Amino acid sequence: MTSSAPMPVAVMISGSGTNLQAILDAAAAGAIPIRVHAVLSDVPGAFGLERARQAGVAAECLPAADFADRHAFDQALGRRLEQLAPGLVVLAGFMRILSAPLVRAWAGRMLNIHPSLLPAYRGLHTHRRVLEAGERQHGTSVHFVTEELDGGPLIAQARLDIGPEDTETSLNQRIQALEHRLYPQVIGWFGAGRLRLGADGVELDGTPLTAPVVRDEAEMLRP
Repeated sequence: MTSSAPMPVAVMISGSGTNLQAILDAAAAGAIPIRVHAVLSDVPGAFGLERARQAGVAAECLPAADFADRHAFDQALGRRLEQLAPGLVVLAGFMRILSAPLVRAWAGRMLNIHPSLLPAYRGLHTHRRVLEAGERQHGTSVHFVTEELDGGPLIAQARLDIGPEDTETSLNQRIQALEHRLYPQVIGWFGAGRLRLGADGVELDGTPLTAPVVRDEAEMLRP
């Protein structure tokens, strides 16, 4: 059953927050049935916090350096998320690996976006790595978060063809343009009650996904 009230969402960031901005814009336009309830960062001065404040959203920082170790940080973060009680936690450029207990606590209610066509090129420096490997396609993936780094059940992907003129910089720009369309869309599916992680995997509109929903660059960027 879906509710007429927008779903409260907590967004976690570490940097400039361009995906956050896309989510904020889509929510403000009424394009997706969610409201960003809070933005959390592990990095003081992350510009994404300013984006949140400009949108009238609570912005909080838990500086990782203030904690003795990863366990202490994750415990504090977990307590804060429990207090906020969002319907969904969205990782949008959050650069810390979360501990297994924290991830398990939000199983089926935490999403991440990664700049590659998962399961290929998990981890960092994906644009450089696909160029070095001579790949012809690249893209971005949205998945449910699990204990396996960049290994959770896939929901949707957007892909593009790599041209001979492409560089790390150009691929970064092209991938971000896709992310800014794809991530709000998937978050909207969850907020509308269309998307869930069931016992047998990802379900969209009540139907199990045997493969992620895939869109190409032209389709994603169509006005």
